[in-house]
Amino acid sequence: MTDTSTPADAPPAALRQDAELIAGVVAAAGRGMVDRETVAEVVALCAVAGEHLLVVGPPGTAKSEAVRRVAGQLGGRYFEYLLGRFTEPNELFGPVDLRSLREGRVEFETAGMLPEADVAFLDEVFLGSTAVLNTLLGLLNERVFRRGGTVLASPLRVCVGAANHLPEDPALAAFADRFLARVFVDPVADARLEELLEAGRRPAPVALHGGSPDGPDDRLGALDRLAAAARDCELDGVTPLLASALRRLRAAGVPVGDRRAVRSQRLVAAAAVLDGRSVATARDLWVLPLVASTADTQALARDTLGDLIGKAANQSLTHAAEELSRSSAARAERLARTGAALLADHRGLPEGRDSRLRLEAALREIDAGFAPADLPAALAGIRAELVTAVAPS
Repeated sequence: MTDTSTPADAPPAALRQDAELIAGVVAAAGRGMVDRETVAEVVALCAVAGEHLLVVGPPGTAKSEAVRRVAGQLGGRYFEYLLGRFTEPNELFGPVDLRSLREGRVEFETAGMLPEADVAFLDEVFLGSTAVLNTLLGLLNERVFRRGGTVLASPLRVCVGAANHLPEDPALAAFADRFLARVFVDPVADARLEELLEAGRRPAPVALHGGSPDGPDDRLGALDRLAAAARDCELDGVTPLLASALRRLRAAGVPVGDRRAVRSQRLVAAAAVLDGRSVATARDLWVLPLVASTADTQALARDTLGDLIGKAANQSLTHAAEELSRSSAARAERLARTGAALLADHRGLPEGRDSRLRLEAALREIDAGFAPADLPAALAGIRAELVTAVAPS
């Protein structure tokens, strides 16, 4: 069994190594997807934080594909289901064990079902019946499945729920609140349609499941070690800033209840360890807009916290940090990682116009976003390599 007991004083190098491994998992999952990198990254963030994610957007916007790819890259057991009004509990949690029933016990066969999944995706999650949602609520809250005589500790790292829109029924509000983080997606912008069409012609990346449980490529093990480090993450130094941010959100009209306020610390801690640190700082506050419950209040949260999250960034979750903070530091992290990946791909390909165009596009984006004097050192180095790569031979 994988050891998940990483102590708080684990060597920073080991923490950074696990963070880099998960960053690679997320990058591989997002490769070939257009404008869905943030979804993939927030799935990883929530898995480390021990929280659940709600993705809201129109049909056909690749919500399930993003989650499926992250799960495939992590390995482990994955469960996916489309809920409807007539979905029975046994379709998610497993059928009655007939042998136990003959002996007078009501137990359930959970093999291959949601209670034994490491990552789960539930589409149209608010369409479930009362029986389904009540059972699911306990599983999400406690990571324990209780039904009849069956009591089972669930290995569930993260459950991602998806919906076309937020529920209007107040009775569903308590259930929706169990999904701490929210990501809202729209169809890909018109300006990126060529990129979308091209990506749609390419095959999906091959799932790269982890090796032996104790091997260097143990993806789920790295996720669990990061989750353990997040639980021990030092938050005292950032608590005054976090409290100030939450007060600002409430004053601006962004509803943040006590439960969501407390649990937001888990996202901050997860962001820190995924950035390779065991101490949270202001750099990690970019996660706070995720706890706002609607697309409008998320936008309001970004504006309200602009000065607090203006220098936020994350080495592993570059797209999510940039989208949620709009900071130049996060943009630099994302451009540096993207440029490095493009250079690596370019070196492994024969000379071709398409590869060169991608390098030139990355250069243009760097130059549009930063004046030469403002270029961070790491990004300046990547830019220099890109210039060399596109120079005529």
